[in-house]
Amino acid sequence: MGNSKYLDGLSSEEYKALTKKLWEIQNHRCFICGEEIDLELNSTNIDHIKPIVTGGKDDETNFALTHENCNKSKQDADLEVAKAMAKLSKIIKAAEEKHETPSLKHVLAANDGSKYDFIYKIEDGKLLYAFSKNGDDTIRSTDIFMDRLSNEQTAFIQVPLQYLYHDEMINPRGINSSIGLLIKEFHKGNPQLHISLARIDDNKIKIFDGQHKAVAQIMLGTKALLVRVFINTDVDRMIETNTTAGSKLKQIAFDKSIVRQLHDTLYTERIKKYQADHGLSEDNFTFSEANLVEHFKGERGNIRTYIINSQKNLITKNPTNKLQSYINFEGRGSELPLSYSTFEKTLLSRFINPKTILTKPIDYRADEGLNPRVLEKEQLVQLCNILAEELLIGKYNTEIGTYRIENKIIDGKDKDITDNHLAAYRIFKEEIMYNWVQYIDRLIKNFFSLTGELYDENNLFQIKFPEQLWTNIRSFVRNLGNLPLWKDRSMASTVFGGKQVYDYWQTAFRTGKTPDGTIVLSKPINVVEMIKP
Repeated sequence: MGNSKYLDGLSSEEYKALTKKLWEIQNHRCFICGEEIDLELNSTNIDHIKPIVTGGKDDETNFALTHENCNKSKQDADLEVAKAMAKLSKIIKAAEEKHETPSLKHVLAANDGSKYDFIYKIEDGKLLYAFSKNGDDTIRSTDIFMDRLSNEQTAFIQVPLQYLYHDEMINPRGINSSIGLLIKEFHKGNPQLHISLARIDDNKIKIFDGQHKAVAQIMLGTKALLVRVFINTDVDRMIETNTTAGSKLKQIAFDKSIVRQLHDTLYTERIKKYQADHGLSEDNFTFSEANLVEHFKGERGNIRTYIINSQKNLITKNPTNKLQSYINFEGRGSELPLSYSTFEKTLLSRFINPKTILTKPIDYRADEGLNPRVLEKEQLVQLCNILAEELLIGKYNTEIGTYRIENKIIDGKDKDITDNHLAAYRIFKEEIMYNWVQYIDRLIKNFFSLTGELYDENNLFQIKFPEQLWTNIRSFVRNLGNLPLWKDRSMASTVFGGKQVYDYWQTAFRTGKTPDGTIVLSKPINVVEMIKP
């Protein structure tokens, strides 16, 4: 080992003996990934736990045994950091395999967290509590502070992981790669400058802000977190505050999909309040979206936004939506072909009219399966599934992803890029998808015009589609995916060499040529031709 005089000075037998000694100390497991090491079957490395360059010793007390592959692919030179990041990667992968967005919830569950209710009482301006379920009956007392502007009451307490939960209502955000940087910073001994914020809800302490920092600390072995706890808080106001901080004020990096999800929650809360204000039961939906807008006059603009964004969220995060697995909700990374921003701009914004506020009851014709909003949701999910089935599933490889695809082709390093993967990558580029989605719009309108059926061109998916129309849509998508240009590698440095404007592909689809005269299609896209089986 080139950077260890100690290891370089060992004989072959001495090196084997040290390997076996570390193997036994580590209970036959790799220091980084925690999986079993079989000395007869696995290639191994001995490495410094703390690198010499950062003050680590070059002796047996600072050595660990790892799988050779784990050591080569480690995410940091410090093995303690590499171990934490490897463990986090496992948690993220397990969540994604369940088609769930990895979050603090999954990290807590993997670290013996989120188990117990928080039992407390308030006396003389103090919060009294104990962690008895953890075997600690000590009664603790801490001051309660009052925010004079908001009248919110808060306290600062150290909370064991077993009593902490992720607040998916106020902050449903997932976690992303930025946690790696936080893990490195905290491992250096640098302090946490902004502590996590939480609220007490149904006797549970739920973290709604600072989840990335919380995850980083947990992955480094922290068993309890210092949090600022809000007591008896107004959840609606807290959701709005957190949403505004992430969208308008830009205090935190909120993806649009998260804002949509929060608005879904706010819309649900407004429905409950309307029902309470009118003495209606929780299952009474005989009022309309327009009634809600009128009732909450002071929030009229917000209510309209909540209604539309709630619908978008119900479609995007629908558990039956197969396209969801290919959408990047965090705005970073290069594994998935479709960013949420592109999905929202090209498909959701085209087929969900932001100006439509229904005047018919929310439960209108629900028992017949003809409720406008339900139809809109279910049919747009069905469209998403067709896109996933015809263009992505079994074709797009997340391990190859989207990073420098065209450059790899130009450099001749594209042996692992299949034609199907290349086609899927190109088809879902924003400027391209924006244009072919318009053809689906035209296809639907043409169908209803030819059948003589009345339809609302501004709310197409609120009308039940007959089976023949779905057959036409699937044929169009399949034929779109089979167009030769998506697999033509000679276009990597020209047509697909960079991001084009929307009009570039509008011209290409309408004429078969790009604006500069390059032929990309044998003939212009024709909806009638494209729906043929």
